[in-house]
Amino acid sequence: MNVREATEADLPALVEVLNAVWPQHATTAETLAHEDAELRAHPTRPHLWRIVAEEGGGIVGVASAMQWPGMFHPGRYHLDLLVHPEAGGRGVGRALARVLEDHLTARGAREVLAGTQEDRPRGLAFLARHGFTEAMRFFDNVLDLSAFDPAPWRDAARLPSPYRRVTLTDLVTEVGEEAAWRAYFAAVEAIREDVPRTGEATPLVSEHFRKQEEDARFMPDGILFALTPEGEVAALTELYGDPADPGKLHTGLTGARREHRRRGLALALKLAALDLARERGAASVWTGNATTNAPMLTLNERLGFRPQPAWIEMRRGSVEDET
Repeated sequence: MNVREATEADLPALVEVLNAVWPQHATTAETLAHEDAELRAHPTRPHLWRIVAEEGGGIVGVASAMQWPGMFHPGRYHLDLLVHPEAGGRGVGRALARVLEDHLTARGAREVLAGTQEDRPRGLAFLARHGFTEAMRFFDNVLDLSAFDPAPWRDAARLPSPYRRVTLTDLVTEVGEEAAWRAYFAAVEAIREDVPRTGEATPLVSEHFRKQEEDARFMPDGILFALTPEGEVAALTELYGDPADPGKLHTGLTGARREHRRRGLALALKLAALDLARERGAASVWTGNATTNAPMLTLNERLGFRPQPAWIEMRRGSVEDET
């Protein structure tokens, strides 16, 4: 077995491992290359280091150490370690973990986050042996659009006065690109403050935020706003494409500014997004929620979203520690 640093030429084989381990979150080499480029271009200059394990001339495992810009701290790292199901039990994970540990030690990592699903006992045990303990749980929630009946939701789908619904495309037409994106950015900044996470959120960078329109998954008609008469975005929901499955769409951030909550804005926008998903011929809509986000979990359950096995985020160390 040979463990080495990954190169761009490895991306197709690397994606094969990713898709074999997590078929429900399949991706493409093009998407992964785009995500890597966006990460490296971020103004915080986050770290990204990826290694592969080769055996018999093929890649059987992959691991990475990276810093997520949305929760950036120079001492915090996020790890991912995957072994192809056909190569399990041969020490591939242990070999990758040893190299990762040396890398993290050399960089002076103080906090490390990693995770797996609750139905992967071997993965959970592996992380526990390496000193990780549970920090938070998240669910993928999936709505089968063929089973969703919008009729009972007709009243809830109407925004209350004086709000009106527009897409990002509509807003660009009305006020121009710069003003529309400023309004979008300001709303995301405000709403994301209350999104549960395992660390303090890092402030967004407007120039980098705008780069998402370069992503093939980005749908400007799928960014829906509840707009006030003054032109402020009071609430929003985001709908994105899937890199590997045209029949699957994903919900991004959904919510309302604090001063506009409890008026049904997020629900009305989410229902509009489901209408759009059906119009586009999607078979399902996926969304992710922390188990601590009771309001959104309750809303999704009412709409018919069904939870998948929980993702357990685990942590070792802390950037809050002084020693």
